[in-house]
Amino acid sequence: MILVPQDKIADYVGKGWWGERTMGEILIETALRQPDALAVTDPPNLAAICGVAPRRWSWSQLLQEVGRFTAFLHAQGLRKDDVVVVQLPNSVELHAIYLACAASGILVSPVPVQYRGHELTHVLGSTGAALAITTTRVGNHALAQGWAELAPRMADSLKQVWALGDAPPPGVHAMRPALDATTPWSAQALRDHMARIGVTAHDVLTICWTSGTEARPKGVPRNHNEWLIVGQSVIDAGQLQPGAQMVIPFPFVNMAGISTSLAAWLLVGGTLHHHHPFDLDVFIAQLRDEPTDYTVAAPAVLAMLLKEPSKLDGVNLGRLKRVGSGGGPVAAWLFEQFAQKFGVEIVNYFGSNEGAALSSAPQDIPDQHERSQYFPRLGVDGFEWSLSNSKKIRTRLVDLETGEDIQVAGRVGELRFQGATIFSGYYKTPELTARAFDEQGYYRTGDLFEIAGERLQYYRFAGRHKDIVIRGGMNISSEEVEGLLLAHPKVREAAVIGVPDLVLGERVCAVVAAQPGEAITLEDLVDFLRGKEQVASFKWPEKLVVMDQLPRNPLGKVLKRDLREQICPKEAAA
Repeated sequence: MILVPQDKIADYVGKGWWGERTMGEILIETALRQPDALAVTDPPNLAAICGVAPRRWSWSQLLQEVGRFTAFLHAQGLRKDDVVVVQLPNSVELHAIYLACAASGILVSPVPVQYRGHELTHVLGSTGAALAITTTRVGNHALAQGWAELAPRMADSLKQVWALGDAPPPGVHAMRPALDATTPWSAQALRDHMARIGVTAHDVLTICWTSGTEARPKGVPRNHNEWLIVGQSVIDAGQLQPGAQMVIPFPFVNMAGISTSLAAWLLVGGTLHHHHPFDLDVFIAQLRDEPTDYTVAAPAVLAMLLKEPSKLDGVNLGRLKRVGSGGGPVAAWLFEQFAQKFGVEIVNYFGSNEGAALSSAPQDIPDQHERSQYFPRLGVDGFEWSLSNSKKIRTRLVDLETGEDIQVAGRVGELRFQGATIFSGYYKTPELTARAFDEQGYYRTGDLFEIAGERLQYYRFAGRHKDIVIRGGMNISSEEVEGLLLAHPKVREAAVIGVPDLVLGERVCAVVAAQPGEAITLEDLVDFLRGKEQVASFKWPEKLVVMDQLPRNPLGKVLKRDLREQICPKEAAA
């Protein structure tokens, strides 16, 4: 399935921005070149997560498992441009599934393990997926049981659900025995298959899901080249060398995870050590036990390690020169102290599933204080940057009231992107796509920035225009949760805002007005979202504020800035 217009493909290929090699071909080349090198490892606590003993696959073993999954999917009747929905914790199987789909022209749609019936119904309805892959459990939650209850309602399209792990419930097939009985396709068989069905680097590989101002997650299709170009930017910013070993705790389901754990890893032919959900002790043990060249961590984790450096006792930081962070404000002292105490530089990232990405790396902004606050003003005439994607995109800062391009410092506007990293539109939703791009064809990020720096060479993040909460790197649509809360019989009015949190960045706060004579508790709302609505757990409110009525403007719109000033005045003032 090719969604990018042919003239744009020709332009990007002609400029050398995109290539013709697919991820499947890169895998085969790498595995044949270094068959015994370590490719991927499971989280060491995978047995506690989902009951599967952790594994370590060499590149030849990974190639064999990709051949096995490719043969398996083909035997189930899946063909090029079909969709598979995958709900798995970070594990080596995800690499095998992604790359098997890459070799088959199948679109893989990964979803967070926190998704429940509410979100999964939307994903299945939007994609028409015929097959789903999950696991029997994640922690104490029986994922496969949820799929068994969901599948009959989606029977028009969803024909099979397969689960890794032991003893799946009736209606869900046990995957491991079926895989063990499947003869893997060889490297040559994979190449012949790719040639026969005509898989190209311009074909869509993934449909990831993102939340914004809309009430439902939006499907973001990305092709091989769109992933590889962003993967190269990770390599540039992190200065990753061939064979680099990485410990990545991001969920392997969206831009943050796939750009590093799949695209950058594949391009350097390195080793990817999986980790998720985040566990500080396990994370540090991995840094201690694995020779790590690159990792990523939330600002709160970096702060904790600085305040308790004894936690890093026994960790060899000799190879670890860079750590990626971001997803929220990052204090300057973190950058300065990590460099001074550990000799480690922090790379500051901003990005979205749609491909709008900025990287603030030491080679472009050597001053740690500046790097914590600013991003290179990529894609603007007059500035040269080291990152490879700096010449492959254009950015503009737009005043949301006048529509004018902003060229001066200190004036806040919406940052917009155009170019070879940006997606072509939301999956099968042209109305959302039309709203996502402006009249010049630039993607509207919904994120507010201002121009900064003595030469006007930087962007500085100034807030969000989109009405979302970002909890632990996951975007949550306030409108979606508000609509669900309004369905509660005790709720008359509802608004959702983010309140600051040192560990997760933000947590979900529900502000509600009750129906006359009713009393509402946080437990009431969580039980309702968990049980009746079957909503992903990361969307559940963690704080409740009850008011007689919500503040509104003359047109009836809830004044969320007023709510933030009342509930978290220090944050609003900042």
